[in-house]
Amino acid sequence: MRVDGKGLIDRTKPVRFCFDGRDYAGYKGDTLASALLANDVRLVGRSFKYHRPRGVLTAGSEEPNALVEVVGPSNQTPNVRATVQEVFEGLVAQSQNRLGSLRFDLLAVNDYLSPFLSAGFYYKTFMWPRAFWEGLYEPLIRRAAGLGSLSGRHDEGVYEKAFAFCDVLVIGSGPAGLMAALTAGRAGADVILCEESHALGGRLLSDGGTIGGLPAGDWVAQVVAELEALPNVRIMVRTTVTGAYDHGTYGALERVGLHKPARPNLPRECFWRIVAKHAVLASGALERPVAFENNDRPGIMMASAVRTYLNRYGVVPGRRVTLFANTDQARGVARDLMAAGVTVAAIVDPRPDASSVEDCPVHVGAEVVGSRGRLGLSGIQVRKGSEIIEIETDCLAMSGGWNPTLHLTCHMNGRPRWSEELAAFVPMEGAVPGLVAVGAANGSFSTHGALVTGHAAALKAVEALGRKVSVAVPEAEDMPYRIKALWAVEGTGRAWLDFANDVTTKDVKLAAQEGFRSVEHMKRYTTQGMAPDQGKNSNVAALAVLADATGRGIPETGTTTFRPPYVPVSIAAMGAGGRAEGFAPQRFLTSDQASRDRGAPMIEAGLWYRPSYFPKPGETTWREACDREVRMVRETVGIADVSTLGKIDIQGRDAGRFLDFVYTNTFSTLPVGRVRYGLMLREDGHVLDDGTSARLGENHYLMTTTTAAAGLVMRHLDFVHQAFCADWQVRFISVTEAWAQFAVAGPKARELVLSFLETPVELPFMGVAPVRIGGVDGRLFRISFSGEEGYEIAVPTRYGEALFRDLVARAETMGGGPYGMEALNVLRIEKGFITHAEIHGRVTAHDIGMEKMVSAKKDCIGKAAATRPGMWGPEREQLVGLKTHAPISAGAHLFVPGTEVHRETDQGYVTSVCWSPTVGAWLGLAFLKDGRARHGEKIRLVDHLRGLDVICEVCDPVFHDPEGEKLRA
Repeated sequence: MRVDGKGLIDRTKPVRFCFDGRDYAGYKGDTLASALLANDVRLVGRSFKYHRPRGVLTAGSEEPNALVEVVGPSNQTPNVRATVQEVFEGLVAQSQNRLGSLRFDLLAVNDYLSPFLSAGFYYKTFMWPRAFWEGLYEPLIRRAAGLGSLSGRHDEGVYEKAFAFCDVLVIGSGPAGLMAALTAGRAGADVILCEESHALGGRLLSDGGTIGGLPAGDWVAQVVAELEALPNVRIMVRTTVTGAYDHGTYGALERVGLHKPARPNLPRECFWRIVAKHAVLASGALERPVAFENNDRPGIMMASAVRTYLNRYGVVPGRRVTLFANTDQARGVARDLMAAGVTVAAIVDPRPDASSVEDCPVHVGAEVVGSRGRLGLSGIQVRKGSEIIEIETDCLAMSGGWNPTLHLTCHMNGRPRWSEELAAFVPMEGAVPGLVAVGAANGSFSTHGALVTGHAAALKAVEALGRKVSVAVPEAEDMPYRIKALWAVEGTGRAWLDFANDVTTKDVKLAAQEGFRSVEHMKRYTTQGMAPDQGKNSNVAALAVLADATGRGIPETGTTTFRPPYVPVSIAAMGAGGRAEGFAPQRFLTSDQASRDRGAPMIEAGLWYRPSYFPKPGETTWREACDREVRMVRETVGIADVSTLGKIDIQGRDAGRFLDFVYTNTFSTLPVGRVRYGLMLREDGHVLDDGTSARLGENHYLMTTTTAAAGLVMRHLDFVHQAFCADWQVRFISVTEAWAQFAVAGPKARELVLSFLETPVELPFMGVAPVRIGGVDGRLFRISFSGEEGYEIAVPTRYGEALFRDLVARAETMGGGPYGMEALNVLRIEKGFITHAEIHGRVTAHDIGMEKMVSAKKDCIGKAAATRPGMWGPEREQLVGLKTHAPISAGAHLFVPGTEVHRETDQGYVTSVCWSPTVGAWLGLAFLKDGRARHGEKIRLVDHLRGLDVICEVCDPVFHDPEGEKLRA
């Protein structure tokens, strides 16, 4: 089906590929769709619902039919549009959504059952019998869901993410886009030109014509050469701009390696985040089909697609082609075909006043009303007045007019407006700040109109940038756009609107008849526009059919909401780098090597690797090391690296006021040089985090968060500031990685601290002061997470390892040493201190016994929500301590002794446990219904998973030094 002398493919570079187990030949520059058509392969897929045979419909990313699976050495990618996938040596693709072979799909029986599978049938059918749901209906639905399939293996492909910034982003490289890029580029602006295809030129590569006295192809080549020579212009081919977001940010997907054989380290895709001061949307327009009986057969295509395959790929999709179109522009398809020696059986034009002068039969005022040929078109029926004309044809090129590709202009809740003149929606001006639609994307369907609007938009952008440029707009075709709207041809059979989801005009009319008159309701009732193509070919026609069925005009009926992404984007591309260490980065303490040198096993805590314990010679279990380290802290002195705690530096005139707003208690009254413990709530009244904040200066605070919630709290502060108090004079930044911080705890902590300070400092409990250590400026805090007298010393990160080694050496001379996470956990449980094991997202200040920390004198985030019914009271589970001499486990549930163990009798659950060498018993922290009133009771702890059934004593959660005399010493 190749046509000699036509196309932009490289015929000197043949390419072998495989489709459905058969080998085929194509050329470099072919898409899978063009290569299959060249090999006379018309059947490429099956429809979603009825499994009807389907062929290629379009030549772009809007393709609803030709969706295939591409099989690679380490992955299998479903729903790949054959019209976008370029062929390469060794490409393996297969059809999808079938049971059996593509020609003999057993699920095609659905087509014969179509009278029982009308729109919304699932809402009515699967209601009864109720007992059938789990055993029959749900398995059937799950089996039928989806189109393509995955391999079931991990995708080992490489994906990238990247960021770019520019003055002017040009989206699309047709005449409007090239003119805009050339204007902005010559002005010296930083320009990024994104083109979805692998070649620049847009419709000019398919439609031809002349620009400035040059053939369109030569003009494109001339402009591209100049753009490539400009150092301030970046051209990004195979890149689709997928979404418009706040502050001039655009998402874009670049197909980096999908057109090449896989090789190590070759990225498949790259997801770009582009920030642009100005953007020009030159995305063109999408041709829309006409709904008539059996308009979905393989061989029925968009007229623009037929022209593209002929002029860009040198392929003719049929030997006898018929044109069914309602615009003058579509006549050019027939002329190009005849000029290439292809037989045009007829032109069918529904406009009664259209010209009948062509070098082929023309039927004016006529409509196509039916077709023949199940696996491939063999003929059509044309109605002209009362006469039915049979035409033998194997390719029907249809065109119902054009819809501007305005999707990006709607991504920030903008709504398009209806144009009666164009019978199409056009963008609302200013819908996306900084974005201007030009050319066909704005309803200017002539080449001259595209050039003029592209130039004007770029000129306005460069003037706003303070630049000047003079670029002449070349002369080009300026044919007026004449159209008679034709959405559907009257008939008795099924006429398809949404080819991907098998939605017909009857389905839309049935939705209206059953009360689903809203566009959004009709969409969900029929699944119109909900396939991978997102209704690019069908939404407007379906809307027109709904408007007619409800007796309303199209503007009154409205349109659906276009949301990003514009084309399907793989999750792997959006999450590029989020695999293995990219998903969970390894974060190491400055003391990491010093801890490993001492044989400490490392455990992960909030992405940080922290020492679990520090074994000594002769210790054979972790418990021996842990118990020794606990006793060491209680009796002498211990050193722990606590650099992982989140540290947020907060400054500004309103810093104290801001802390009052995010914490439940008051910080604006905190004296300089003091530290205060604080509790933070979410907006729903549940506890978000706890920690301390130190006042370093009049308008300077340092907030400390838990390790697990460091990022969460920073995000929360950002939200609160932007949403509620953006005008306050306060700024904050995370300095977690800027400071190394070490806890010094135990009866000899003060002695050790004073031994390394250049100038001795006596701090009160919860005090902070600047200090110098060996010529280095640091900060000394008197706070404790162990219940003993404790300090934390912070120095710039670069000095962390040296200070840790020094502190450990000094501690060992006093009979102490380092302690790890296991001992730290035991120490804090003995003291009743909470971590995110307790404040896990479902507890309130009341639950943990800190309701008095919620100030009655001020407002704070979450305060109002925390007073809702059910957020406090004896029926809630409250923090308690558990004590027993038998092993217990975290995650166990609590029951009243003597009651049956089941969900209805559950009294609470255990969050943390340890063996306490200090108390000489197993201790636990737990949440128990009305727990604070049940101290002294016995409770039954049950863990069926570990085979535990233990009676525990309910007690106060503070087991060690309940008066706090040691830490305040």
